[in-house]
Amino acid sequence: MSDRARITGHQIARTVRIAVPRARVWEALTDPDQLTEWFGDGAGFTALEVGGTGSIDWDDYGSFPIEFTEITPLEALGFRWSGIPADQLDEYSTHVRFTLADAGEDATDVTVVETGFETIPGGTRYRRDRLEQNREGWDVELDELAIYLEG
Repeated sequence: MSDRARITGHQIARTVRIAVPRARVWEALTDPDQLTEWFGDGAGFTALEVGGTGSIDWDDYGSFPIEFTEITPLEALGFRWSGIPADQLDEYSTHVRFTLADAGEDATDVTVVETGFETIPGGTRYRRDRLEQNREGWDVELDELAIYLEG
């Protein structure tokens, strides 16, 4: 595993090393059925392409719309997503970017960086609360990704 997620300025970053090849990680990030094994209770997208939309859903929290901003197979996946349950993306959205890098023969370094907190409405205290909530969320979710993939 790795250190916990860090907040630097208005962004969150965390890297985990997962003992599976990059292609296996890519599948877990982009296949809605696999996504629900480690991230959310439901997921679906119109298309896995830039501009494709969809949502990631949690039974206890609601539906969070997404829009893909970057798709570079086996290397990078980026999307905007709603910071609060919503029907569509709005001014509360932030940007998430996953990057994958080989870490030896059969391991992958998975980095997530979430940005855009400085532009959301609500003032400094609200932004800091969102940053901290999402930092805690990435700690849990990336740990769950590693557990899911490493069995």
